[in-house]
Amino acid sequence: MAQRGNQLNSEKLSCSICLDLLKDPVTISCGHSYCMNCIKTHWDGEDRKRIYSCPQCKKIFTSRPELVKSVMLAELVEEQKKTGLQAAAADLCYAGPEDVACDVCTGRKMKSVKSCLRCMISYCEQHLQPHYDSPPLKKHKLMEPSKNLQENICSRHDEVMKVFCHTDQQLVCYFCTMDEHKGHETVPAAAERTKKQKELEVSRLNIQQRIQDKEKDVELLQQEKKSLDVKQQIRSQQKAEESRVKELQKKLEQEIKDLKRKDAELKKLSDTPDHTQFLHNYPSVSTFSESSHSSRINIHPRRHFKDVTAAVKEVRDQIQDILRDSRTDISMAGTQPDVPLSDSQPEPTTRAGFLKYARQITLDPNTPHRYLLLSEGNRKATLMNQQQYPPLYPPNPERFAECQQVLSKQSLTGRCYWEVEWRGIRGVEVAVAYKNISREGRSDECQFGFNNKSWALRCYIDKYKFLHNRVKTLLSGPRSSRIGIYLDHSAGILSFYSVSKTMTLLHRVQTTFTEPLLVGFHLWNLHNSAEFIKLKSSNSSV
Repeated sequence: MAQRGNQLNSEKLSCSICLDLLKDPVTISCGHSYCMNCIKTHWDGEDRKRIYSCPQCKKIFTSRPELVKSVMLAELVEEQKKTGLQAAAADLCYAGPEDVACDVCTGRKMKSVKSCLRCMISYCEQHLQPHYDSPPLKKHKLMEPSKNLQENICSRHDEVMKVFCHTDQQLVCYFCTMDEHKGHETVPAAAERTKKQKELEVSRLNIQQRIQDKEKDVELLQQEKKSLDVKQQIRSQQKAEESRVKELQKKLEQEIKDLKRKDAELKKLSDTPDHTQFLHNYPSVSTFSESSHSSRINIHPRRHFKDVTAAVKEVRDQIQDILRDSRTDISMAGTQPDVPLSDSQPEPTTRAGFLKYARQITLDPNTPHRYLLLSEGNRKATLMNQQQYPPLYPPNPERFAECQQVLSKQSLTGRCYWEVEWRGIRGVEVAVAYKNISREGRSDECQFGFNNKSWALRCYIDKYKFLHNRVKTLLSGPRSSRIGIYLDHSAGILSFYSVSKTMTLLHRVQTTFTEPLLVGFHLWNLHNSAEFIKLKSSNSSV
């Protein structure tokens, strides 16, 4: 009723010209009231007629009436303004369906501004004041308002659960550790929170990297879609390509949407101030697995066709690319192409044979990306979470600007063998490249395996992938943290081996090398590392 009364008062105190509350209200002789400026403007338009009227009742005045401010109306308008603002402010302070209500308020409850982990009660601003004034209450721990405070209480002992049991993977209270959880491995909830917080950050870094990868794929797909402008003679091929591109784009955009949603959930969990709530929600929120269809997609931007002959040739190349990509992306068995070896200098068959060509390799400190830390006498590179230069690495045109890569100081020719020890979750690349590979941007010109100037083996926990000139070949082979690489430069042979108790060939390349080769690492995830192993010549077989 009070709200209805306020609405009626507002209508009665409104100007019929501007429809707002009266400003400098005046009342003319017919009894109607207006803003002084509104009625003046109205009568200014009637000056040429020398006849003045009331906008509401249309009463005619032969001369322009003098206007005097109505003091009583002005006071009523000011009172109405204050009443309306107070009502609006009060409404904002009351708890709505999505708010946490004050547990102390009676009747219509106010919004909570804090929840107390000691009292297990949520307070509005008024009822929270004793926690700021009383010395004993000042020691209580306050947090942002929470609807789930009771989840912090042990249902068996009615105590706050501040201990995490590793044995049973659940939160318990202090008395539980002396009862049914006696002898179990337990830690403070705050310590477990710190541990899982780090795991959460690793998951977020992985998701964000995948988001960047897929956004880049979407951008390339959009470029490809724009470039499809095939002549009428091959219109059917164009429609097929456009359909393929749209389907891939739709799939990638959905994956990006899902990844961003998951990242938002992880961020919300990461920002939770209460250790108990964090550990309660961690098992359900932090669960994350890479879907089987989420691998990167090969994309080959196409040029505009200049004429029908060029168009036909382009379509032929496109079909070959599609067939090639299908083979390399879905074939798990075809890990090793049939590559002929040099007749004059056969490749060794034992590790002892390879060690005869062992080379000691170090990394060039002029080349690493600003987040790569070199150590172990420049034999090891680690991806850090902060910049390493200046002053450690001064600016240098040889340094990779965007790609998290580094190159060796030595140039390789002839027959060489070296081994690399790698550590990390995924995405450690061992590569060889020409010295003139680009160092700027994240384009195909600088990223290992995405141009015709580099060859790279990407190592995962459960698989391998070979990359050259944007062509990706999925490989299977025994899991090993050590990779052996053999180069016969003059014969154009580059071979990658998994090294453990035995040596298993993962992939062999037969090509023509036109320049000396540098060795490189590309590290994709935080704290991943790759290191050149010091090798000694041996006559024993593997």
